[in-house]
Amino acid sequence: MNKPIRNRALTGTALALAASAVLTACGGDDTSSSGTKAEAASNTKAVAVKDPVVATFDGGLYVLDGESLKLAKTIELPGFNRLNPAGDDSHVMVSTDAGFRVLNAAEQSFTGIEYKGAKPGHVVQHAGKTVLFTDGTGEVNVFDPAGLEGGKKPQGRTYTSAEPHHGVAIELTNGELLTTLGNEEKRTGTLVLDKNNKEIKRNEKCPGVHGEATAEGEAVGIGCEDGLLIYKDGKFTKVDAPDDYGRIGNQRGSDTSPVLLGDYKTDPEAELERPTRISLIDTKTAKLRLVDLGTSYSFRSLGRGPHGEALVLGTDGSLHVIDPETGKVDKKIPVVGKWQEPLDWQQPRPTLFVRDRTAYISEPGKRKLHAVDLESGEKVTSVTLPKSTNELSGVDSGH
Repeated sequence: MNKPIRNRALTGTALALAASAVLTACGGDDTSSSGTKAEAASNTKAVAVKDPVVATFDGGLYVLDGESLKLAKTIELPGFNRLNPAGDDSHVMVSTDAGFRVLNAAEQSFTGIEYKGAKPGHVVQHAGKTVLFTDGTGEVNVFDPAGLEGGKKPQGRTYTSAEPHHGVAIELTNGELLTTLGNEEKRTGTLVLDKNNKEIKRNEKCPGVHGEATAEGEAVGIGCEDGLLIYKDGKFTKVDAPDDYGRIGNQRGSDTSPVLLGDYKTDPEAELERPTRISLIDTKTAKLRLVDLGTSYSFRSLGRGPHGEALVLGTDGSLHVIDPETGKVDKKIPVVGKWQEPLDWQQPRPTLFVRDRTAYISEPGKRKLHAVDLESGEKVTSVTLPKSTNELSGVDSGH
C-alpha cells in the first residue's frame, strides 16, 4: 500500500509562522463506520489548501493546512465518520453510514462522487490504484485516483465477494487482485484473482483475517489470529505466531523495508486487550520478532517513517521510533500527555497520521493537533481546535 515517498518537508518559513499559530475555541478495530448525509457548511468558494490534513469531530470535519495546521474549513457531517487518503494530492475518502464519499480536501468540499453501500471498510492505495472494500455488500471497487480530478466517478474494476464480510483487498502491479474470504460469522483467508476476476489461488489458513500492508518487493501481508499470511511472487507463506492465539490485526508497511510492522494480541477473551508488544515480520525470511515497548498503544498508533522506520504512538505519550531490522527503539519523542485506550473503539484517542517526514498526532483531551519532524525529532507545530478530534488523515499520493 505504499509508493515512492516524496520529499515534501515543512519549510522553515512555514514552521516559524506555524509555531505561533494557535486556534482558539471559536467555534478495531474490527468493525466498520457509520454516519449520516453531509450538509454544506458554506457556499463561499474556498481558497485551495496546501497538503491538507483532515480530522473528524462529533458533527463534522476539520480541514487544515498541512504546514501551518491553520484551520481552513469546518464541514458539517453528522455521525461517526472515518477517513483515508484517496491516493492523490487533493482528495480524501470519507466513510459514512451510506458508503464512501470523496472529499476534495484541497478545495474543502465534497465532489459528489460516492461509492454507496452499507458498512464501508478498508481503503488501500498501491501501485497507482485505490481499492475500496464495502463490508455490508462485499463489493470491491478499484480505480485510478487521478480520475477523481474531473469530479466524476472514474471508471474502474469491480468485484463482489461470495458473501459480505469485514474484508480488505489490494490490486498488485501485475493486475492480480488479492481479496479476503469470509462471511458475517467468520473470516478464513484470502484468494487471488487474475485481471478478469477469475480465481487463480487461495489460502484458507488465516483465521480471523484482518488488515493488509505491503513491504519492499510487493510482499503483501494479511493479518491472522495466529500470525500473518504473506503473498509474494505468486506464492503464499504462513508466518506462525509464537502463541496459539497471536492476533496481528493491524499492519503498516514501507517500500523501503522488507519488514512489516504489526500489533500483537494474545487474549481472545479480553473485552479490550491493551498490548505492550508489537510484531515485526520479515517478509524475506518469514520470521516474526516481538518487541516489548513497555507501554500500550491502540490500533491508531502505528505508522512508518520516510526511511522505513517503524513508528508507534504509545500511551506513555511518546512516539517510539523503532529500527525494523533489529527491533531496537532508536528514540522516543515526547508528544502528548499520558493516555489510556477507551473501551469503545469509536471513542477518540491520540491518533497518528504519517506523511513523508512529518508525523501528525492528535491529542483529543486537550483539543490539540501536533506536527513532528521525524528527521529532527522536534515538535514543530501545535494548534488548538474548537472541538476534540477523533479520526485523523490527509491527502497522500506518495505513501
